[in-house]
Amino acid sequence: MPEDSHCYLRRVTTSDAELRDLYLDLIKRTLTGALAEDNDSILGGVRTAGSPSRKKQVANAVGTLAQRFDFEIALKKPYDPALRETGSDWPARAESMIGLKRMQNIQDCITAIMNDGVPGDLIETGVWRGGACIFMRANLKAWGDTTRTVWLADSFQGLPAPNVKDFPADQGDTFYKQTGLSVGEAAVRHNFERYNLLDDQVKFLVGWFKDTLPTAPAESYSLIRLDGDLYESTIQALDALYPKLSSGGFCIIDDYGTLPDQAGRAVHDYREQHGITEEIVDVDGNGAYWRKA
Repeated sequence: MPEDSHCYLRRVTTSDAELRDLYLDLIKRTLTGALAEDNDSILGGVRTAGSPSRKKQVANAVGTLAQRFDFEIALKKPYDPALRETGSDWPARAESMIGLKRMQNIQDCITAIMNDGVPGDLIETGVWRGGACIFMRANLKAWGDTTRTVWLADSFQGLPAPNVKDFPADQGDTFYKQTGLSVGEAAVRHNFERYNLLDDQVKFLVGWFKDTLPTAPAESYSLIRLDGDLYESTIQALDALYPKLSSGGFCIIDDYGTLPDQAGRAVHDYREQHGITEEIVDVDGNGAYWRKA
């Protein structure tokens, strides 16, 4: 190197916002199975357990038997990124089935909550493997928030059988037979641990919504996310939680478009009863949300 040459060092900086977005993008792609392109159909897994299809029942029996001997039978299927965007497929191993757009919706809502200083905790009713709540906690971590709690409300034993007498909109519903929707509390806690996000800012409300939500200890919420599928589950969550939703807070209905005659109808009935007129915004054709004025 010539004596008169100079070596210049340029300091490269990345903003807090850029680092936060990089972290959260990686987390949501991992939680939804998009990063691993998870699209296997595992015999004895979520796509066959409790299925009404005779073919899948046989496949489930074979797969369950294999698992007793520590074997896994999986059918490899092409990964479709468009389906994972909207959560229109069902990942076998991922912690969430809601897809990338509904994950992004959670992130966008929390960003607005932080920027506008909206007070209150965050809650999801119906958590499955805990993916959406893990993402909520990751967002709080990324923002350096140490004051809010993420609440997980679930029976942790699947969905209830339809109460047709009190909630006729749920007539004929068979989700309670879908054993792949039943995930225990210990499994969800372990999923939080795998992301190093299980701490005192994560709380569990174990039991049926009618029993746990009316007495939930949170004073207020900035975000309520309802993923109970049924009319009964949705209306019970709205009755208990919406009065505690802060002004400027967000109400997300995961099944608004997917189950318009159950979750969707409960939303319209509740809004009409209480004179709620804020615009309902579609997320991906499945989920929707509005912001409390």
